[in-house]
Amino acid sequence: MTTAPPGPPLCHVADGCATITLNRPAHHNRLHGEDLLALQAHCQALATQAEGAQVRVVVLTATGPSFCAGYHLGELDADASTGPQRFEQAVDAIEALPMPTICRLNGSVYGGATDLALACDFRVGVDTMTLRMPAARLGLHYYANGLRRYVSRLGLAAAKRLFLLAETLPADELLRIGYLDQLAAVERLDACVQGLVDAIRAGAPLAVNGMKRSLDEIARGGFDLDAMRQREARCAASVDLREGQTAFAERRPPRFQGR
Repeated sequence: MTTAPPGPPLCHVADGCATITLNRPAHHNRLHGEDLLALQAHCQALATQAEGAQVRVVVLTATGPSFCAGYHLGELDADASTGPQRFEQAVDAIEALPMPTICRLNGSVYGGATDLALACDFRVGVDTMTLRMPAARLGLHYYANGLRRYVSRLGLAAAKRLFLLAETLPADELLRIGYLDQLAAVERLDACVQGLVDAIRAGAPLAVNGMKRSLDEIARGGFDLDAMRQREARCAASVDLREGQTAFAERRPPRFQGR
């Protein structure tokens, strides 16, 4: 995906799609403290580009044969109090992005990185990948928001299976339990991801981003009817709704502006 020297995650924006790339392939893209800070900084910058549809969708991926080995455990001993909190904050920042996110799982995923991928709205993985959450085998009690994401997205039974048994699951099982939305051969991975990118960009940004937020609030048990009504009203008064109706009547693709 990139030829840049190894280091913190990279971010590139083109045609309304931002790609964040984990970039430590020699160490299976393990996440150091500076990587977590870089992820948060990228998310903060991208959040400001949702208005006006400058960025419509974000793809999270990695270099090398693995997606990510999770938090750098060598830093855990020196940073046991704030390290996990920083990791949780970085993953929460991915989840909180206002536009849809796609995790392009180019390889296997372990530890905290399983939650990093789960924080994305969609996950597409290669058919050779595996997943393992070894927290119990390390003596770690996982952080609260990660447990919430696992249960709300995969269900209690799957979450217990992954956390308490520390099973290593192959790609086809990850698809079956709903961790993956799509499974692809290596040579088809980019085409599958691009299909999702195109589908998201075909929608009206105000509607897509608003419904993403509302759906996430419902999943978290934070249903706010007034806030949802405000999003409904904003879309109802939008230029994009009028364009969508006109395009439908004229049988042509709509040209949405995010307003």
